[in-house]
Amino acid sequence: MSSVSECFERLRNQAQCALIPFLTAGDPDLETTAKALEILDRSGADLIELGVPYSDPLADGPVIQAAATRSLAQGTRLEDVLQLVKQSAPNLRAPIILFTYYNPILNRGIEKFLKDIADVGAKGLVVPDLPLEEAETLLKPAKEYGIELTLLVAPTSPRERIMAIAEQSQGFIYLVSTTGVTGMRTQMESRVKDLIAEMRQVTDKPIGVGFGISQPEQAKQVMNWGSDAAIVGSAFVKRLSEGTPAEGLKSIEEFCRSLRAAVTPD
Repeated sequence: MSSVSECFERLRNQAQCALIPFLTAGDPDLETTAKALEILDRSGADLIELGVPYSDPLADGPVIQAAATRSLAQGTRLEDVLQLVKQSAPNLRAPIILFTYYNPILNRGIEKFLKDIADVGAKGLVVPDLPLEEAETLLKPAKEYGIELTLLVAPTSPRERIMAIAEQSQGFIYLVSTTGVTGMRTQMESRVKDLIAEMRQVTDKPIGVGFGISQPEQAKQVMNWGSDAAIVGSAFVKRLSEGTPAEGLKSIEEFCRSLRAAVTPD
């Protein structure tokens, strides 16, 4: 399994846009999550975001909040997620990026958390409630453990802040497509196109767009706007939660393949 940066470099050399699905670990159960990771990996995912269920997910919309609640109700804890990554990572081509809030990291201890996720094979980390002003507490030790910490740019960020975030972000830069929480939206805000262009003026690091992509057409749109990656969360989580686990797995496989086709240049 390559690093996040290596994956983006390879895709850029091939003029490919990355597809990054998101799943909530433990929803509907850990066994299904493990199967889902392998299905996404072979169905066109270039990297995979794996959400650690958390009781107060401020950046997540109702679909992912509900998934986290279901996972926690079944007893899923960080130790279970680490074990899941340890078992799954050796079988995956796509690097795993953990998505977690800052409080679980602090509770475990920053050094221990980073060492533990590196030991099980995670390659990246996204912490949505970590502001730039406090990012250094994670950025420096993350480098020592080979974990790339990706920072988020909000659609309201001024140019100076975009420049500062771009300079510090590792792996890629996560551009939040809309104000508010994650969730499926019927159309992408045109402001995203302008933001990508603005970010291109200050950085050559890869840019991934997330929060709101729910259809292949939207993924293709952000690719055409110049994004290096389409990040899709709620639409995957919703499909996996509907029907039986087997039906959910079949649904995300078909959806992943449709997204892959959309972001593959003609």
